[in-house]
Amino acid sequence: MGLFDNIFKKKEEKVVPMTWNRHEEEKEIVQVEEKMQEVLDEEIVEDIKTEVTKEVVKVVKVAEEVKEEIKEEVKEEIKEDDVIEELVEEKQSFFQKLVKGLSKTKSNIIGNIDNVLKGFTKIDEELFEELEEQLIMADIGVAATIDIIADLRQKAKDGRLKEPSEIKSLLKEEIVKILTFSDKPKKQDESGKKVMLIIGVNGAGKTTSVGKLASKYRKEGKKVLLAAADTFRAAAIEQLAEWANRANIDLIKHKEGSDPGAVVFDAIAAAKARKMDLLICDTAGRLHNKKNLMDELKKIYKIIEKEYPEAEKEMLLVLDATTGQNALQQAKLFGEIVDIDGLILTKLDGTAKGGIVVAINKELNIPVRYIGVGEGIEDLQEFDAAEFVNALFE
Repeated sequence: MGLFDNIFKKKEEKVVPMTWNRHEEEKEIVQVEEKMQEVLDEEIVEDIKTEVTKEVVKVVKVAEEVKEEIKEEVKEEIKEDDVIEELVEEKQSFFQKLVKGLSKTKSNIIGNIDNVLKGFTKIDEELFEELEEQLIMADIGVAATIDIIADLRQKAKDGRLKEPSEIKSLLKEEIVKILTFSDKPKKQDESGKKVMLIIGVNGAGKTTSVGKLASKYRKEGKKVLLAAADTFRAAAIEQLAEWANRANIDLIKHKEGSDPGAVVFDAIAAAKARKMDLLICDTAGRLHNKKNLMDELKKIYKIIEKEYPEAEKEMLLVLDATTGQNALQQAKLFGEIVDIDGLILTKLDGTAKGGIVVAINKELNIPVRYIGVGEGIEDLQEFDAAEFVNALFE
């Protein structure tokens, strides 16, 4: 074998032919695809996790906001419950004072009626005459007494009143009926602004009532201003200033003997500038004669109408319950001079003549707006007909 034969033989031995394995290649491709899918799946999972995390954060944030809102609502409900509870306690407290304050009136009216009823075993004319006498003596008033007895007679005639023991509950119904319209508050003006003009004779508790009214409405959240327009009575301005200090309320005042109309004019300007809800004006209780009083009140009212037309006006007459029938006469006299919107009946806790409330309502058709049963600043409250009669018959 020659040289070239040996070389070619060696080359043939060294060269290894390439072979193509399709199965292996497909397997590798599948592995690559699977790897790529795994990577893709991981990216998708990460994206999902990110989105879920964002949504969870949002939900948590919303949940926290809702939680805070619920907390605030609960706080408000608790606060409202506390206020309601406080008002209920205050109402119960005043009712107890009313029961105590009307004890003399109760003894005078109910005690004497009980004594009359004990002496009768049947309904007859003599019983009605005895009741009539006791009601008039208790300051219920002639007009109210006549109506009450007439109604009781009719009920007896109709068979609805058979025993003397039934009279007391029917009497209670009759008194409530007479007093009921006083329980309806005067309609509030749309502007929300109001002027109260307080009138009455000296000694009835007029200036004291002004101070107590101011304190009451301030406690209810009203912005209150006082005007010391009783410039004729000695120390009236100082007395109202003391009440204003006690209630922490601003007072508009001038010197003693100055023009009451000027005081009211300045008070209206201050009330408008300071955006007050309520202006309460104390006025002179007694001038030299009826004409002077009438002229002064008309002048003040004219100033209010001109300078504060948008405000509701209310004229309230203060009467001392201890004066009994004299209080009724005072109301009649003032009614001849001015239009009275309502009454403030003071000192009910110190008299047996509380029946005058019924007489005034019946004869003058003027509602009682407020009643006083004590010296304290909280002892003047809005009149409630049912509450008054319940306390009387308690």
